[in-house]
Amino acid sequence: MGATNFWDDQEKAQAIVGKLKSVKSIVAPLTEMITSGEDLAALIEMADEDESIEPEIRAETERIEKSLEALELKALLNGPRDACDAILTIHARDGGTDANDWAEIMLRMYTLWAQKQDYSIELLERSDNSEAGINSAAIAIRGPMAYGYLKAESGLHRLVRISPFNSEGKRQTSFAAVDVTPEIGDSVEIEIDEADVKTDTYRAGGAGGQHVNKTDSAVRLTHLPTGAVVQCQNQRSQHKNKAQAWKMLRAKLAKLEDEKREAEDANKYQNKQRVGFGSQIRNYFMHPDQRVKDARTGHTMGDIHKVLDGEIQGFLDAYLNWLAKEMQDDSKDAVGQAGATDG
Repeated sequence: MGATNFWDDQEKAQAIVGKLKSVKSIVAPLTEMITSGEDLAALIEMADEDESIEPEIRAETERIEKSLEALELKALLNGPRDACDAILTIHARDGGTDANDWAEIMLRMYTLWAQKQDYSIELLERSDNSEAGINSAAIAIRGPMAYGYLKAESGLHRLVRISPFNSEGKRQTSFAAVDVTPEIGDSVEIEIDEADVKTDTYRAGGAGGQHVNKTDSAVRLTHLPTGAVVQCQNQRSQHKNKAQAWKMLRAKLAKLEDEKREAEDANKYQNKQRVGFGSQIRNYFMHPDQRVKDARTGHTMGDIHKVLDGEIQGFLDAYLNWLAKEMQDDSKDAVGQAGATDG
């Protein structure tokens, strides 16, 4: 990074800076823990002569244990793309206008979470609904292990509440779908035949007014063999939007390749949930009680408003622990089946 020509290639430089942040996010707390361990050992020696420092030793031990737990969680972020930045896409699903509103609430939730992590956020695409909320949106969230954490969020999210759009005040169930892909740099080889990609252009902007672009600057790409679709409209330049859309497509196809590889290695999709009602990964309740519960891990928070204000780290950590246990159980089952076959 000290080289005079380091910033000549902006994208490559940013990738290196991001890699440095990821490494520091592991090395810095590890170094701090080693130092804390040495200090604690010195305190224990002093306690032989001065018993009054025992409360300080207990407090420091508890602090170190909590730091160790956090570091162990980070150690679970060891997937091939976990250190990448993330592209998070939200689509309103079943539930009418409530679903559009719910999708916008989720967009705010992830934005606030990213800000709490000191991550950067870039709006890539946003399609506003004419009545309220959004039809869809895509954001890039950039920071250490962004994809590793956010991959837990891919799936259907269900909200139950008294609808603000229903004059009779009835309870409404609405859904939003989240898809998270790793943001892939140009240095990673992802082969795409341009003949397999359909390109559509359209006018970018919101529901109307001054924010509507007068030219067809927005770009939508469809990968015909897989059906993968991405779109970008955040720039006024069609050329820039197209370049970003191609990055998003490469990211989505890279994720598909990773999932295919994982499926071959560990039969990942044997118990894959269906898409639709009853297949949500997380339930958000505002009525009759207020709570948020993850359908996979069982992790629950009683204050839904804190969750919607970006306090989702507990769910992300619980997913990492759950995933590690699932992989451990799969390994045990595989060993048991191999043993039975040998027998």
